[in-house]
Amino acid sequence: MSPKVVALLACVLPGWAQTPPLEDLKKEGIAEVDQRRVFTQQMVDRIFSFAELGFQEYETSRYLTGILEKNGFRVERGVAGMPTAWVAAWGAGKPVIGFITDIDCIPRASQKPGVAYHDPLVEGGPGHGEGHNSGMAVNVTAALVLKQMMEKHGIKGTLKVFPGVAEELVATKAFMVRAGLFKDVDIMLGVHVGNEFGTSYGQPATNSGLVSVMYTFKGAAAHAAGAPWRGRSALDAVELMNAAWNMRREHMRPEQRSHYVITNGGDQPNVVPEEATVWYYFRELDFDRIKEMFEAANTIAKAAGTMTNTSVSWRMVGSAWPNHFNKVIAETQHKNIETVGMPEWTDADQTLAKALQKELAQKQEGLKHKVEPFAPPKEPRGGGSDDVGDISWNLPMVYMRYPANIPHLPGHHWANAVAMATPIAHKGSTAGAKVQVMTALDFLLKPELTEEAWKYFREVQTKDVRYKPLIGEADQPAIDLNREKMEKFAPQLRKYYYDPSRYKTYLEQLGIQYPTVKQ
Repeated sequence: MSPKVVALLACVLPGWAQTPPLEDLKKEGIAEVDQRRVFTQQMVDRIFSFAELGFQEYETSRYLTGILEKNGFRVERGVAGMPTAWVAAWGAGKPVIGFITDIDCIPRASQKPGVAYHDPLVEGGPGHGEGHNSGMAVNVTAALVLKQMMEKHGIKGTLKVFPGVAEELVATKAFMVRAGLFKDVDIMLGVHVGNEFGTSYGQPATNSGLVSVMYTFKGAAAHAAGAPWRGRSALDAVELMNAAWNMRREHMRPEQRSHYVITNGGDQPNVVPEEATVWYYFRELDFDRIKEMFEAANTIAKAAGTMTNTSVSWRMVGSAWPNHFNKVIAETQHKNIETVGMPEWTDADQTLAKALQKELAQKQEGLKHKVEPFAPPKEPRGGGSDDVGDISWNLPMVYMRYPANIPHLPGHHWANAVAMATPIAHKGSTAGAKVQVMTALDFLLKPELTEEAWKYFREVQTKDVRYKPLIGEADQPAIDLNREKMEKFAPQLRKYYYDPSRYKTYLEQLGIQYPTVKQ
């Protein structure tokens, strides 16, 4: 449009203004995220201090929905049968851009931030030993910046922010899909904490789908010494099931992953256990093989019950399809990652990273300095799971890793919490928010990108594979899980909640010198 036409429209239509070029908007978005560095840091630190386990993220959800409502988002709480799940929306019309990231933490991962050795805040307590506390700082910062820019420049579209409840239990996204929460979403921009800055498409090489199942056996109690013949041991049934599965494991594909914990093995040795429960994860690379593992386990469970004259029932706790991410969105997003680049790490950041790597007997490389080139997916070989996979098979989605943690850590561990309320996490989250803003602007202002993303989804990803839920119609979210643990630890954790009205950072509140390393 020529400058003369723009000037004429400005005269004829008061308040009319042409939307600035996309690259100028991206620069504006980067500057606006930078203006919110303190806001982002406070979110990272505050959520870290809540340290809430899956399905019990009440303080975290209250805090996040309060921020979003205060900034004009419409919030629907308690969605999909989960008290801590919600949807926050702003705007109207198409495209609908979704943002999702997880909010729960890890059992027994309590750790003082900035301390490069094991030093829990609450002994035995939960903690953000994965780094989920930083994801919402990325997405909420991005959503608020986008809302401001869309209002300022008259950009049409809708923003929706979703929480990943109980992701560590891999237990909720399938229920959110079933509840129709994503039916109108055009593009989903997911994020997860990492030690690198990148995105990908297709199925990640180290990703599996899974079913998470609890098997409960019921028998009869008796005096274990006085009249053991009158008892029927549910624990015997659990042990027989485990032995049978471990023998079967030898004859399964190397891509499979399966593991269990006995959550209830009886009350005391002199009473024959009348009830016992074992909790399994069965992982594989596709729907059919996951279902096959599940059915085999059910057969083994029934046989164990028959051998011990006990009954067995099972409860589906959660499920996840293998992730499959969208090529068009990933290519678009990676260009923005390259523009933003890695954060600038200080000597203090690198000292913490190398000291922790030394503590764990790992290579002392410190923090990464560069963004790796965009690469095609490698052949999947199996590994961890994430229930965003169910979302990725229902609409175009990516899952960006932003650099807020330290390389060479074990994962699901206190060590993964060390950096997560320090300048490392603060800088990484700010960098991630910039890319979220830039990528959302690409899809808000270039409708052809959304069309191309859906073309890949329909003609490549789902050409031969159709999504079928692994959960059954009668299955419901396991919202009772972790309740007793949080009831035990919440009063102790509450003493350590971060108060940004009194302290600039959580490190300051805790009186921690950054970094604290072994001398």
